[in-house]
Amino acid sequence: MPFVEVDTNLPASRVPPGLEKRLCAATAAILGKPEDRVNVTVRPGLAMAVNGSPEPCAQLLISSIAVVGTAEENRAHSARFFEFLTKELDLGQDRIIIRFFPLEPWQIGKNGTVMTFL
Repeated sequence: MPFVEVDTNLPASRVPPGLEKRLCAATAAILGKPEDRVNVTVRPGLAMAVNGSPEPCAQLLISSIAVVGTAEENRAHSARFFEFLTKELDLGQDRIIIRFFPLEPWQIGKNGTVMTFL
């Protein structure tokens, strides 16, 4: 059950319509998870700076169970997410940062319980 959040200082008018749906599909493909388990949030128009600069930028936060826990995994994921985001947001790689957070099944609540018991 991946959670993906895009924070950006780009105004909403510069974020392509339907980005959340395309990012959901891309995340499913990149992480090897079913698309109906992927959760995406896009937050435009934030006060942000990346590498000390407030020029247009984005930060991607990815948390999931069992697929973002090693440097090798995240290196491969990072390349594919950078490819997606640079095209979609028209930003250079130096203006995007990605943070990976491994999750345990007991940390995600769903249907009145936690994923451990589903």
